[in-house]
Amino acid sequence: MNNRKEQDQVDINGVYPIMAPPFQTDGEIDWADFRALIGHLSKSGIQGLTMFGIASEFYKFTDFERKELAAVFVHELKGTGVRSVLSVTDHSTEVAVKRAKEYQAIGADALMLLPPFFLHPSMEAIKEHIRAVLSAVTIPVLVQYAPSETNVEIAIDELIEIYDAYPNVVFKIESNPPMDTINGILQERHQAIIMNGYAGLYMLDVMKAGGSGVMPGCSFAEIYVEIYRLSKEGLEIEARQLHQKLLVYISCWMKDCEYIIQVEKNILQQRGLIKTDYCRKPSYPLSQDDLELIQQFLAEFGSLLHR
Repeated sequence: MNNRKEQDQVDINGVYPIMAPPFQTDGEIDWADFRALIGHLSKSGIQGLTMFGIASEFYKFTDFERKELAAVFVHELKGTGVRSVLSVTDHSTEVAVKRAKEYQAIGADALMLLPPFFLHPSMEAIKEHIRAVLSAVTIPVLVQYAPSETNVEIAIDELIEIYDAYPNVVFKIESNPPMDTINGILQERHQAIIMNGYAGLYMLDVMKAGGSGVMPGCSFAEIYVEIYRLSKEGLEIEARQLHQKLLVYISCWMKDCEYIIQVEKNILQQRGLIKTDYCRKPSYPLSQDDLELIQQFLAEFGSLLHR
């Protein structure tokens, strides 16, 4: 029996895209485009926006850049009605705790936490890391489970143990496929809040099972907003039809993380939302076939993207 109190203070649901950082052609951050893109996304119908996810190329920033990006990100979202989420990706538990406290102090509405995986820490060390960050702050923390990217498998009972102990925990599940993990958690703890990542390939199945929303990339967030709206309004056939059209593209692009990151940057550039599609190296070069598929995508979804 779960005696854990309800997560009254945790309100994570809807569409929470992962912010893409705009760069100039020399690889320097384009701060004007960064602010402008946040402004655009805040008016796109999303409920939250996340910085320093994998799609944010978090592993390619200096410490100074990370600090400045976090401050600008939170400042630009204040008063928009869109919740700011900052991801803690440090592999040191001590540093992760400091980072979490810092992000809460500058006004982040929630955190995401990528558990450590470099040099294969033990499961007990990973759980200690998660517990330390959850204990360090009072705002919601989305614990990210991405076994394909980290090669870290966390058993369902381990996740439930964390859920029972911390009222501010949310799960971001992006295993491929995710349904065994999600169903396993929700069957035991139906009140658990679960968001789906992995470009939203499984977002409707996750929502049908009791999940709360999706955390995709940001370059065509409007499509995810529309799928989410249709589903929440009970228009499941229409939601699935739109999602199936999207799957043609994202199931191809999600074959490699750097691939979809580069594709999303190119889409943002093609839409006129950023000046260049530069990704810091090493990056994934797009072929002519890739560029033609992007053009096909923009033509097919143009009406949704230009509302």
